[in-house]
Amino acid sequence: MQIHVVQPGDSLYQIARTYHSSINAITQANELETPNQLVVGQSLVIPIIGQFYFVQPGDSLSSISRKFGLPYTELAAINNISVNANLPINFRLYVPPPKKRAITSIAYFEPLGGTVSENLENAARKASPYLTYLAHFSYQVNRDGTLSPPPTGNLPQIARQYGTSLSMVVTNLEEGSFSSDLAHIILTVSAVQNTLLDQIVNTATAGGYRDVHFDIEFVNPEDREAYNEFLRKAKARLSQVGLIMSTALAPKTSATQQGTLYEAHDYRTHGEIADFVVLMTYEWGYSYGPPMAVSPIDEVRRVLEYALTEIPKEKIVMGQNLYGYDWTLPFVQGGPAAKAVSPQRAIAIARENNAAIEYDEGSQAPYFHYWDSNGKEHEVWFEDARSIQAKFDLIRELDILGIAYWKLGLAFPQNWLLLGDQFNVTKLE
Repeated sequence: MQIHVVQPGDSLYQIARTYHSSINAITQANELETPNQLVVGQSLVIPIIGQFYFVQPGDSLSSISRKFGLPYTELAAINNISVNANLPINFRLYVPPPKKRAITSIAYFEPLGGTVSENLENAARKASPYLTYLAHFSYQVNRDGTLSPPPTGNLPQIARQYGTSLSMVVTNLEEGSFSSDLAHIILTVSAVQNTLLDQIVNTATAGGYRDVHFDIEFVNPEDREAYNEFLRKAKARLSQVGLIMSTALAPKTSATQQGTLYEAHDYRTHGEIADFVVLMTYEWGYSYGPPMAVSPIDEVRRVLEYALTEIPKEKIVMGQNLYGYDWTLPFVQGGPAAKAVSPQRAIAIARENNAAIEYDEGSQAPYFHYWDSNGKEHEVWFEDARSIQAKFDLIRELDILGIAYWKLGLAFPQNWLLLGDQFNVTKLE
């Protein structure tokens, strides 16, 4: 796949000619609603094998070769040029696709309103070829240790059709929020734990789940060791029936990070007990916070680099948002929440308001401003092909296990194309 950023005056016809592709192929790959109305700054994926690179000032054959991780002699031979060739600015070089590596990929599947919508099932069908696990969110623990299950819809059939495994997400959600009190009961009352583990084993085996994923959040700091002991107990029980166990962890950058969200999440112990962990590396930009990238790459890197000091790299899964936010300005703490938007919707908003998309190099994320019909200024941060490519590069650089997406139902077609193009997704079945 090639990533192309739309420039002023660009048309699909010109872009297709540049990359030896076709208007139809580019339209379908990017699910373009208005192919004749591109947005300046919009990133497109071009469905070609490998990619083209246009020489920039200061480039040499050796520096370009290092950028793509292949010998300069090979790059010269592929392009039928001398290894000593003087490369003019904008000279087009063909770069073959990189060698694929295996990756574990997960996407959370959250039915809302008591039913599974057709849109959510369609999103699961589109994503499943690129997924190791569909993570069914969530089985909510009651105070007596019983479980309240989410609606299932056609999730098992979709998973079977694409050889995707099911993950059973168990949470301490209560009345729509993570409950510290409920977590305390789960982690300290033996009778509740025994009931809960019985229910999990019975539900997971009957429902065809391969993984049990504990997403226990806002645990009181004094319950840290109780959480660790619960995980040891759960792991022993789940292993008896051949179930994998994973956990979700808050995005920490040190063992001493303070706050109820962080303190009871013991990276080292989770890394020892669980088969893998998902780091929730998103929500720096969030609905009630100031406008900024949801998962800025510098912050994500800090979390992953700390995690690597505590957890084996083959157990680390990076969390990734499939959404952005639209903030109304000026931002006021405690004011109205920003509106969640899919990457596709963000581009449509930019197009509808004749706004050019900019790209922040520090956070590696796209953003733009626009004015609504009421005269209010908005700031939108979202994900695009460039921002997700930066995350894929980070996964390869740090050699971690994979990626977990929160959550299905928000359209981002470029992500799945790039994921499938660059990685071999592990399937357990």
